[in-house]
Amino acid sequence: MLHTERHIVQTTWAQVAPNAQAVAALFYDRLFELDPSLRQLFARADMPEQGGKLTSVLTIAVTSLDLSEDLIPVVEALGRHHAGYGVRDEHYETVGRALLDTLAAALGPAFTPEARAAWSEVYAALAGVMRRAAKEQEVSLRDGAARHAFPTRRRPSTALG
Repeated sequence: MLHTERHIVQTTWAQVAPNAQAVAALFYDRLFELDPSLRQLFARADMPEQGGKLTSVLTIAVTSLDLSEDLIPVVEALGRHHAGYGVRDEHYETVGRALLDTLAAALGPAFTPEARAAWSEVYAALAGVMRRAAKEQEVSLRDGAARHAFPTRRRPSTALG
């Protein structure tokens, strides 16, 4: 990511962050509008608390863009964590669209084509890391389950004494 794109993302987030609670509510409204089936993933969630988690994670990610090597393990853990909640690969596209739509609504004219492009790049990179970590965990769990599903047993000896 170029310095200019990183600066655009950080600057636009700084404009949105003071209204984090309202922005989070707008995000989840848009997410559920785009895919009502995603509501079931949040059936037991306290949505104001969930919104706080969303904006906290976004703040950490945006402020850590300069330290991308340090950010990757955090994003990988987030991907594995979300997989445990039932988030599937195809959900990432919907979340990305909801995020961009939310930023457009919250920023108005400040969400320029350059800002959209920068946020799209950041989201694609973060979602790619999360998807890969979730897929690796899925494969690991599946391989581990397969190894334990059919334990190897020794055959009793049929040779007489």
